[in-house]
Amino acid sequence: MNHPQSGPKKLRRESGKVNLLGFDREALEGWFAELGEPSFRAVQVIKWIHQRRVLEFERMTDLRKALRDRLAEVAEIRLPRAVLDRTSTDGVRKWLLTLGGDNAIEMVYIPELGRGTLCVSSQLGCPLACTFCSTGQQGFERNLTAAEIIGQLLFATQALETDGTARKLTNVVFMGMGEPLANLTSVLRASNLMLDEHAYNLSRRRVTLSTAGIVPALYRLAEVSRISLAVSLHAPNDALRDELVPINRKYPIAALLAACRNYVKRTPHHRITWEYVMLDAVNDTDAHARELARLLIGIPSKINLIPFNSFPNTCYRGSSPQRIRCFSEILQRAGYITTVRRTRGNDIDGACGQLVGEVRNRMRRLGADQPQLPVLRA
Repeated sequence: MNHPQSGPKKLRRESGKVNLLGFDREALEGWFAELGEPSFRAVQVIKWIHQRRVLEFERMTDLRKALRDRLAEVAEIRLPRAVLDRTSTDGVRKWLLTLGGDNAIEMVYIPELGRGTLCVSSQLGCPLACTFCSTGQQGFERNLTAAEIIGQLLFATQALETDGTARKLTNVVFMGMGEPLANLTSVLRASNLMLDEHAYNLSRRRVTLSTAGIVPALYRLAEVSRISLAVSLHAPNDALRDELVPINRKYPIAALLAACRNYVKRTPHHRITWEYVMLDAVNDTDAHARELARLLIGIPSKINLIPFNSFPNTCYRGSSPQRIRCFSEILQRAGYITTVRRTRGNDIDGACGQLVGEVRNRMRRLGADQPQLPVLRA
């Protein structure tokens, strides 16, 4: 895979040092080649960072000292920093990570029996402006770097190792803030590290990318990756989806389904997960359910019905449990695996993006250059 911005000059920060955290194996091999070092150095450093969680070059003892000194001069390994750390009564843990100034992203860990899922962000804000999404209503600032994405996983891994519990992290989902396919280069590099046997060694079925449907990027993803795919559909026809998911006006449902069929064809035994937020009297009627069942004929599918998380100033209400149950039963009778997402962590976060807005306002009141906000535990 080509990484057009993987060289040192492109990834230097103002200090002049390159953050090696987000370099996948191919990018790091190229970077070491620029230093005149053999390619196997990449595997050595990746193991130190992502498996052993060693972030200081002087402790990487299988590197010769001259190289360690050189790395300390030109490179660094820099993690995001937590400004909020909350744990709900049902065990969900949510962090707000600062990237400098008042820039902050959310990350959520969801423990379940036999598994633990980390929901990571790929952008600061989101450019797609889906009308039912709190993050989308806050606007868009920038893409995250690969280091800022994989840094969430490394941060959470360290935190779970040191919190005194036996929690495990088994799955990663790109379902936090942002549209992953709008930041494809960084998302691919981060996902490569998630899959790399020398880093996190997750299986492709345990890394899931959720997209609203940027069709050209979805075809590109099919060419270079085989991670699991979830699609934020939310409506069974273009007229309604144009309203809820504005990107549909550019890439309508027919084009999206064609790209999904292509993805399944390139990924044997793969099944698309369709995400469908349930909005009272908007997209939740029996007719909508039957239309959705017809729409997905022939595509290996799982349908995930999502209770709506309300947020300030929204015009939507969530569907009632009875309405969701009826909707689900119609899809099941049509032969689809259908689940209703269990609402978790209500007491700490509300809708995705709410915590960011709350804390961003707080950080601005304190001043954008506030250097040491305390980590708050609930």
